[in-house]
Amino acid sequence: MKRLYLPLLLLLALAACAPQQTAPHQLVVREQTPVAFYPHNIGIFWIYLPQTDPSDYPKFRLSVLGPGQFGNASATKFRFSGRGQERIYYRRYGINGVELLGFEEKITLTKVTFKPPILEYPPEKLLQPGYVWGGRSVADSEFVLPSGNQKQADISIDYRYRVKGESEVQVPAGVFKALVIELKVTDNKGNKTTQEIWFVPHVGEVRTKEGLVLIEKGF
Repeated sequence: MKRLYLPLLLLLALAACAPQQTAPHQLVVREQTPVAFYPHNIGIFWIYLPQTDPSDYPKFRLSVLGPGQFGNASATKFRFSGRGQERIYYRRYGINGVELLGFEEKITLTKVTFKPPILEYPPEKLLQPGYVWGGRSVADSEFVLPSGNQKQADISIDYRYRVKGESEVQVPAGVFKALVIELKVTDNKGNKTTQEIWFVPHVGEVRTKEGLVLIEKGF
């Protein structure tokens, strides 16, 4: 952001305090930035709860913090918090889709870097029933200590996403027409997991791969 000279800054401040006149019956509308297909606008948030938990249980919150830096790469920062957890995700949005560069665990002081980044979502035009994508990545984890980073472990993973179809789904936040996505992950020890995601364009994940369902969204 370019630095404003002091006179201009004072002028803007005075203009903001000045009374504004509008014509009779004129409606003043504030412009809002449209939410992207893969939502990552600064300041928006989602509130989640495990699918099997009662509604009065403590919630999880995912929010978009804005631009950040992960290693040498520019990224968008997301903060996930709740129930004693705090994690910062770093994602890159571009012509390739949505790439997860890595994340930082604030409680355990752990940093995980995916090499290469995990492709969480393809270019939006490709996200259709039947589409398949995936790849292989190494999760490089290390402790972030005042004395310096300490290597923890490297885990190789193979991942495969498949859009199973489109379906009307109901979660506490409402009823949505969602793309149902299957995610299969295999690590270098042979451990396999299968998870399901419900994604709604311009809304985000109304069910995450961890089984969290949307309670509320802040946009």
